[in-house]
Amino acid sequence: MESIPFLSIDNESISLSQALNYLRASGSLKRTRGDILRQYLLEKQLEVREDIEIDSLRLDQSIMDFRLQNQLTDPKQFQTWLKSNGMTYNDFQNKVAFGFKVEKLKTEITEPKLEDYFNERKSFLDGVVLSRIILKDKQLAENIQQQILADQSKFEPLAREHSLSNDRILNGMMGSVSRGQLPEIIKTALNSARPGELIGPLELDSHYALFRVEQFLPATLEGRLKQELQNQLFEQWLQEKLQGMKIKLENY
Repeated sequence: MESIPFLSIDNESISLSQALNYLRASGSLKRTRGDILRQYLLEKQLEVREDIEIDSLRLDQSIMDFRLQNQLTDPKQFQTWLKSNGMTYNDFQNKVAFGFKVEKLKTEITEPKLEDYFNERKSFLDGVVLSRIILKDKQLAENIQQQILADQSKFEPLAREHSLSNDRILNGMMGSVSRGQLPEIIKTALNSARPGELIGPLELDSHYALFRVEQFLPATLEGRLKQELQNQLFEQWLQEKLQGMKIKLENY
Protein backbone atom coordinates (compact mmCIF):
# COMPACT_ATOMS: atom_id res chain seq x y z
CA MET A 1 0.00 0.00 0.00
CA GLU A 2 2.79 2.38 0.92
CA SER A 3 4.36 2.05 -2.52
CA ILE A 4 1.18 2.27 -4.61
CA PRO A 5 1.47 5.58 -6.48
CA PHE A 6 -1.57 7.87 -6.42
CA LEU A 7 -0.35 11.11 -8.00
CA SER A 8 2.76 13.24 -8.33
CA ILE A 9 3.41 16.84 -7.28
CA ASP A 10 6.40 18.62 -8.78
CA ASN A 11 7.73 15.20 -9.84
CA GLU A 12 7.39 13.88 -6.28
CA SER A 13 5.29 10.73 -6.12
CA ILE A 14 2.46 10.65 -3.57
CA SER A 15 1.40 7.16 -2.56
CA LEU A 16 -2.16 6.10 -1.87
CA SER A 17 -1.23 5.71 1.80
CA GLN A 18 0.06 9.29 1.94
CA ALA A 19 -3.08 10.53 0.19
CA LEU A 20 -5.29 8.85 2.80
CA ASN A 21 -3.22 10.36 5.58
CA TYR A 22 -3.64 13.81 4.03
CA LEU A 23 -7.39 13.27 3.90
CA ARG A 24 -7.40 12.24 7.56
CA ALA A 25 -5.38 15.30 8.54
CA SER A 26 -7.68 17.65 6.64
CA GLY A 27 -10.83 16.04 8.04
CA SER A 28 -11.98 15.06 4.55
CA LEU A 29 -11.60 11.28 4.83
CA LYS A 30 -15.11 10.65 6.15
CA ARG A 31 -16.69 12.67 3.35
CA THR A 32 -14.51 10.96 0.72
CA ARG A 33 -15.38 7.55 2.13
CA GLY A 34 -19.06 8.48 1.95
CA ASP A 35 -18.70 9.48 -1.71
CA ILE A 36 -16.99 6.15 -2.48
CA LEU A 37 -19.66 4.14 -0.68
CA ARG A 38 -22.44 6.00 -2.43
CA GLN A 39 -20.90 5.49 -5.87
CA TYR A 40 -20.23 1.82 -5.13
CA LEU A 41 -23.81 1.23 -4.01
CA LEU A 42 -25.32 2.99 -7.01
CA GLU A 43 -23.16 1.09 -9.48
CA LYS A 44 -24.01 -2.23 -7.80
CA GLN A 45 -27.71 -1.43 -7.92
CA LEU A 46 -27.56 -0.49 -11.60
CA GLU A 47 -25.56 -3.60 -12.50
CA VAL A 48 -28.56 -5.79 -11.70
CA ARG A 49 -31.10 -3.47 -13.29
CA GLU A 50 -30.87 -4.43 -16.93
CA ASP A 51 -34.29 -2.83 -17.48
CA ILE A 52 -32.84 0.64 -16.94
CA GLU A 53 -31.65 1.66 -20.37
CA ILE A 54 -30.77 5.06 -21.81
CA ASP A 55 -31.88 6.18 -25.24
CA SER A 56 -28.76 6.99 -27.30
CA LEU A 57 -30.42 9.97 -29.01
CA ARG A 58 -31.37 11.48 -25.66
CA LEU A 59 -27.81 10.93 -24.43
CA ASP A 60 -26.30 12.65 -27.48
CA GLN A 61 -28.75 15.54 -27.16
CA SER A 62 -27.90 15.98 -23.48
CA ILE A 63 -24.18 16.14 -24.28
CA MET A 64 -24.80 18.65 -27.05
CA ASP A 65 -26.95 20.78 -24.70
CA PHE A 66 -24.12 20.73 -22.16
CA ARG A 67 -21.59 21.86 -24.75
CA LEU A 68 -23.87 24.65 -25.95
CA GLN A 69 -24.56 25.89 -22.41
CA ASN A 70 -20.85 25.89 -21.57
CA GLN A 71 -19.66 27.30 -24.90
CA LEU A 72 -17.77 24.11 -25.78
CA THR A 73 -19.10 23.58 -29.28
CA ASP A 74 -15.63 23.89 -30.79
CA PRO A 75 -14.06 20.36 -30.79
CA LYS A 76 -10.64 21.63 -29.69
CA GLN A 77 -12.13 23.60 -26.80
CA PHE A 78 -14.14 20.57 -25.74
CA GLN A 79 -11.08 18.33 -25.82
CA THR A 80 -9.16 20.86 -23.75
CA TRP A 81 -12.02 20.95 -21.23
CA LEU A 82 -12.12 17.15 -21.04
CA LYS A 83 -8.37 16.97 -20.47
CA SER A 84 -8.47 19.65 -17.76
CA ASN A 85 -11.12 17.59 -15.97
CA GLY A 86 -9.17 14.36 -16.31
CA MET A 87 -11.64 12.72 -18.68
CA THR A 88 -11.80 11.21 -22.14
CA TYR A 89 -14.92 11.62 -24.26
CA ASN A 90 -15.97 8.07 -23.31
CA ASP A 91 -15.54 8.93 -19.63
CA PHE A 92 -17.78 11.98 -20.06
CA GLN A 93 -20.35 10.03 -22.04
CA ASN A 94 -20.44 7.31 -19.38
CA LYS A 95 -20.81 9.94 -16.66
CA VAL A 96 -23.84 11.49 -18.38
CA ALA A 97 -25.37 8.07 -19.02
CA PHE A 98 -24.81 7.09 -15.39
CA GLY A 99 -26.60 10.24 -14.26
CA PHE A 100 -29.60 9.36 -16.43
CA LYS A 101 -29.71 5.84 -15.00
CA VAL A 102 -29.55 7.12 -11.44
CA GLU A 103 -32.46 9.47 -12.15
CA LYS A 104 -34.50 6.57 -13.53
CA LEU A 105 -33.64 4.45 -10.50
CA LYS A 106 -34.58 7.34 -8.22
CA THR A 107 -37.97 7.68 -9.89
CA GLU A 108 -38.71 3.98 -9.57
CA ILE A 109 -37.63 3.85 -5.92
CA THR A 110 -39.47 6.98 -4.79
CA GLU A 111 -42.61 7.07 -6.93
CA PRO A 112 -44.63 4.59 -4.81
CA LYS A 113 -43.92 6.57 -1.60
CA LEU A 114 -43.90 10.10 -2.94
CA GLU A 115 -47.54 11.10 -2.55
CA ASP A 116 -47.81 9.84 1.04
CA TYR A 117 -44.50 11.52 1.89
CA PHE A 118 -45.81 14.78 0.44
CA ASN A 119 -49.14 14.59 2.29
CA GLU A 120 -47.38 13.94 5.61
CA ARG A 121 -45.38 17.16 5.18
CA LYS A 122 -47.92 19.34 3.37
CA SER A 123 -48.70 21.53 6.37
CA PHE A 124 -44.99 22.31 6.63
CA LEU A 125 -44.54 22.82 2.89
CA ASP A 126 -47.51 25.15 2.34
CA GLY A 127 -46.45 28.76 1.88
CA VAL A 128 -47.90 32.08 2.89
CA VAL A 129 -47.17 35.63 1.76
CA LEU A 130 -46.96 38.02 4.71
CA SER A 131 -46.33 41.69 5.37
CA ARG A 132 -45.20 42.77 8.82
CA ILE A 133 -44.53 45.64 11.17
CA ILE A 134 -41.98 44.92 13.92
CA LEU A 135 -42.01 47.17 16.99
CA LYS A 136 -40.25 47.34 20.32
CA ASP A 137 -43.08 48.96 22.28
CA LYS A 138 -46.27 47.02 23.00
CA GLN A 139 -48.43 50.10 23.45
CA LEU A 140 -47.28 51.49 20.10
CA ALA A 141 -48.04 48.12 18.50
CA GLU A 142 -51.57 48.16 19.88
CA ASN A 143 -52.05 51.76 18.75
CA ILE A 144 -50.90 50.92 15.21
CA GLN A 145 -53.14 47.85 15.23
CA GLN A 146 -56.18 50.05 15.92
CA GLN A 147 -55.20 52.51 13.19
CA ILE A 148 -54.93 49.71 10.62
CA LEU A 149 -58.18 48.08 11.70
CA ALA A 150 -59.87 51.43 11.19
CA ASP A 151 -58.21 51.99 7.80
CA GLN A 152 -56.42 49.12 6.01
CA SER A 153 -54.65 51.54 3.66
CA LYS A 154 -52.54 52.80 6.58
CA PHE A 155 -50.56 49.55 6.84
CA GLU A 156 -47.92 50.50 4.25
CA PRO A 157 -47.14 54.04 5.48
CA LEU A 158 -47.11 52.86 9.11
CA ALA A 159 -44.73 50.03 8.19
CA ARG A 160 -42.38 52.47 6.48
CA GLU A 161 -42.49 54.88 9.41
CA HIS A 162 -42.34 52.59 12.43
CA SER A 163 -41.19 49.05 11.57
CA LEU A 164 -37.76 48.00 12.83
CA SER A 165 -37.27 45.31 10.16
CA ASN A 166 -35.33 45.91 6.93
CA ASP A 167 -38.40 45.10 4.84
CA ARG A 168 -39.99 48.37 5.96
CA ILE A 169 -38.61 49.90 2.75
CA LEU A 170 -40.86 47.38 0.91
CA ASN A 171 -43.90 48.47 2.92
CA GLY A 172 -43.29 45.56 5.29
CA MET A 173 -43.61 42.90 2.58
CA MET A 174 -41.80 39.74 3.72
CA GLY A 175 -42.66 37.74 0.63
CA SER A 176 -43.40 34.02 0.55
CA VAL A 177 -42.36 31.89 3.53
CA SER A 178 -42.93 28.25 4.41
CA ARG A 179 -45.56 27.89 7.12
CA GLY A 180 -43.52 25.13 8.70
CA GLN A 181 -40.58 27.46 9.29
CA LEU A 182 -42.62 30.06 11.14
CA PRO A 183 -42.68 30.27 14.96
CA GLU A 184 -45.51 28.29 16.54
CA ILE A 185 -47.34 31.42 17.70
CA ILE A 186 -47.62 32.65 14.08
CA LYS A 187 -48.62 29.23 12.71
CA THR A 188 -51.39 28.99 15.28
CA ALA A 189 -52.68 32.46 14.39
CA LEU A 190 -52.64 31.60 10.68
CA ASN A 191 -54.88 28.57 11.18
CA SER A 192 -57.94 30.81 11.51
CA ALA A 193 -56.77 33.76 9.39
CA ARG A 194 -57.94 34.81 5.94
CA PRO A 195 -56.19 36.83 3.20
CA GLY A 196 -56.20 40.54 4.03
CA GLU A 197 -56.60 39.89 7.76
CA LEU A 198 -54.38 41.52 10.38
CA ILE A 199 -52.72 39.28 12.97
CA GLY A 200 -51.20 40.46 16.23
CA PRO A 201 -49.59 42.12 17.98
CA LEU A 202 -47.68 38.90 18.70
CA GLU A 203 -44.73 38.88 21.09
CA LEU A 204 -41.61 37.59 19.35
CA ASP A 205 -38.10 37.81 20.83
CA SER A 206 -38.87 40.83 23.02
CA HIS A 207 -40.56 42.59 20.10
CA TYR A 208 -44.16 42.96 19.00
CA ALA A 209 -45.19 42.02 15.49
CA LEU A 210 -48.22 42.80 13.37
CA PHE A 211 -48.74 40.61 10.30
CA ARG A 212 -51.04 41.04 7.36
CA VAL A 213 -51.88 37.88 5.43
CA GLU A 214 -51.47 38.64 1.73
CA GLN A 215 -51.96 35.20 0.21
CA PHE A 216 -51.91 31.50 1.04
CA LEU A 217 -49.83 29.32 -1.29
CA PRO A 218 -50.83 25.62 -1.01
CA ALA A 219 -47.93 23.32 -1.89
CA THR A 220 -48.36 21.11 -4.95
CA LEU A 221 -46.46 17.95 -5.82
CA GLU A 222 -44.72 19.20 -8.94
CA GLY A 223 -41.65 21.02 -10.20
CA ARG A 224 -38.77 21.75 -7.86
CA LEU A 225 -40.66 20.65 -4.74
CA LYS A 226 -41.34 17.24 -6.24
CA GLN A 227 -37.67 16.89 -7.12
CA GLU A 228 -36.59 17.89 -3.59
CA LEU A 229 -38.90 15.31 -2.01
CA GLN A 230 -37.68 12.64 -4.42
CA ASN A 231 -34.10 13.46 -3.46
CA GLN A 232 -34.96 13.17 0.24
CA LEU A 233 -36.66 9.81 -0.21
CA PHE A 234 -33.83 8.51 -2.38
CA GLU A 235 -31.25 9.62 0.17
CA GLN A 236 -33.18 7.78 2.88
CA TRP A 237 -33.20 4.66 0.71
CA LEU A 238 -29.44 4.94 0.11
CA GLN A 239 -28.71 5.34 3.83
CA GLU A 240 -30.84 2.30 4.66
CA LYS A 241 -28.92 0.27 2.08
CA LEU A 242 -25.57 1.48 3.41
CA GLN A 243 -26.51 0.64 6.99
CA GLY A 244 -27.06 -2.95 5.92
CA MET A 245 -23.57 -3.26 4.42
CA LYS A 246 -20.44 -4.42 6.24
CA ILE A 247 -17.97 -1.59 5.86
CA LYS A 248 -14.41 -1.63 7.18
CA LEU A 249 -11.84 1.08 6.67
CA GLU A 250 -8.33 -0.42 6.66
CA ASN A 251 -5.63 1.25 8.71
CA TYR A 252 -2.42 2.22 6.93
